[in-house]
Amino acid sequence: MSNRSSGFSSPSRPDSFLYRFGPAGLALIGAWFGFANPLAHFPPAVLLLPAALILATSRARGYGHAFRTGLLTALPGYAASLYWLAIPVHDFGGLPWALALPCPVLVGAVLAAYAGLFCVAMYVVRTRLHTPLAVLLGGLLWASLELARNHLLTGFPWITLASALAPWPATLGLSAWIGGFGLSGVVAAMGHVLASGRLRTGLAFLPLLALCLLPAYLRTPAEPVGTASVGMIQGNIDQSLKWDESLQASILSTYVKLTREAVERSAPDLVVWPETAMPFYFQDPSDFSTAVRAAVKQAGVPLLAGSPAYSVPTEPGAPQFVLHNRAYLLNRGGEVVSWYDKEHLVPFGEYVPLGEWLPFITKLVPGQFEFRPGINSAPLSSGTMAMGLLICYEAIFPELAQARVEAGANVLVNISNDAWFGRSSAPLQHLHMAVLRAVEQNRAIIRATNTGVSVVIGPDGSLKGASELFATLVVHDPAVPLLTETTFYHEHMLLIHTTFPILGLVLLTLAWLKWGRKRH
Repeated sequence: MSNRSSGFSSPSRPDSFLYRFGPAGLALIGAWFGFANPLAHFPPAVLLLPAALILATSRARGYGHAFRTGLLTALPGYAASLYWLAIPVHDFGGLPWALALPCPVLVGAVLAAYAGLFCVAMYVVRTRLHTPLAVLLGGLLWASLELARNHLLTGFPWITLASALAPWPATLGLSAWIGGFGLSGVVAAMGHVLASGRLRTGLAFLPLLALCLLPAYLRTPAEPVGTASVGMIQGNIDQSLKWDESLQASILSTYVKLTREAVERSAPDLVVWPETAMPFYFQDPSDFSTAVRAAVKQAGVPLLAGSPAYSVPTEPGAPQFVLHNRAYLLNRGGEVVSWYDKEHLVPFGEYVPLGEWLPFITKLVPGQFEFRPGINSAPLSSGTMAMGLLICYEAIFPELAQARVEAGANVLVNISNDAWFGRSSAPLQHLHMAVLRAVEQNRAIIRATNTGVSVVIGPDGSLKGASELFATLVVHDPAVPLLTETTFYHEHMLLIHTTFPILGLVLLTLAWLKWGRKRH
């Protein structure tokens, strides 16, 4: 059937760039180069991912075909961008490469399924695919699907469209108004316009681009209530050696030595060690915990440091012990004043979902007991700093940063250990999602990691003093801003997140009633 009779319009000439690569090839290029990767990262390339899905939708021959086409179009790009998932599964999970290599494909297929749903929804407006209303609908649906991905199946909002733009902070200002998912919707709309090839529709590209750029340029930086001098210690401990009990003294010595160096060089108000920097139970009396307290007291500087912890549940039928991924705050005298237990655990890393049905799968983190999430998200206070903690993976979830600021945090702290992923693009992809949390909440983020990237993220998304990967060093920022002013997104997050699916479903229903029932 011709384009004229079907209502489709060709997005461009058959010999054009879009047709030359085809939808799957276009999506692969967009995802690989749009997100951080080992070759070259060019953020605008991510526009090709939604553009490819729009092109795939225009070729679909039914709702089922639209889903399959969307899934298969997005799968190569998502799987390639998540290639690093095979590294921890093989190196620390004990699986042979034959079983580890399919893991990125399996997880990529889950993300690609959302792309398939996007194509199904856009197929409803197939006869009006390149109209402004369809572009608006596409943006709302993309934002809604990323929001769903944030919550369903324990949540995995990795490599969202907006995170691709993190290296260019000037493009992130809209996140302070509609959040990272909303910005992803705008990016998806821009990709939609790119795919249309129509002059009338293409004119919408400039207003959408301005919508991305103007908030950052018009932004008036909030006046901080104060600043803090912070030293971040990047110990660079090999993950394969981290839990070797014979090396605990050596590992601790590395962190103590770097802490002394940080204090002698800059006399910070706070020193931050990464996630599980202390590879022992700090809560237990031991030579190691005594040494940490003594080192802090000698340095005379408060310390925030990660350590495994445990507790004894009291409810009937509960396990004998449960583990926690904990961050301790010690005062200048080396005394524990408070702590935070990680709230959102990593599936298959710290626990196995449906473990009773999957007895052959073990979590990557060593230890015979399961981890349990913490329940207290109150800030940890040191001097004028009210620190909202985000341990590792928690930095990718906007609602967790929202809760920390709501509880009174004037700065966010993300401690992490990305050594699991080796020299891959995972640490940068992780960093880029943390950048969105800073802009959304108008809070600086102090980020201390084992092997990088350790950095202070400004409330505008800029990076200060970013470390190299796999380097042993101290990152120091003498003036981390402490902020109390909140963003429009923070004040109205629930309303904004609710608006995306409700308005999207309203438009989708109207489109289906008007066009969806018609035969081509």
